[in-house]
Amino acid sequence: MNKVVLVGRLTKDPELKFAQGTGTAVATFTVAVNRRFKREGQPEADFIPVVVFGKQAEATANYMSKGKLLSVSGNIQTRNYEAKDGTRRYVTEVIADEVGFLEYGGKKEDVSTNETQNNGYNGEITPIDDGDIPF
Repeated sequence: MNKVVLVGRLTKDPELKFAQGTGTAVATFTVAVNRRFKREGQPEADFIPVVVFGKQAEATANYMSKGKLLSVSGNIQTRNYEAKDGTRRYVTEVIADEVGFLEYGGKKEDVSTNETQNNGYNGEITPIDDGDIPF
């Protein structure tokens, strides 16, 4: 089974291209994924290249930008090719099936401020005394 799920931040804006002949949208980007453990108090990250096709590629390129948090689900693919200088190059990348936008819109501070101001309650929350609840 070859399945990858990542949550991380974009290192730069996604690059959108269209395949010759078919016109299929192809977006490429790199996701910085924090490692679970820190070395000498400093967090470490892995920088993982991702490729996504079709409508998701267009949406990712249009709505996501550098620094935004996203999730990627897909599989790992390896390939190799001969470079112009005659050397063999090897590439490992994630081919995304799904891209989830975990953070989008304005700056991160603006998003959290808007969510707290527009939560639908407008400050009309009535406190409840739950001291009589048996659980």
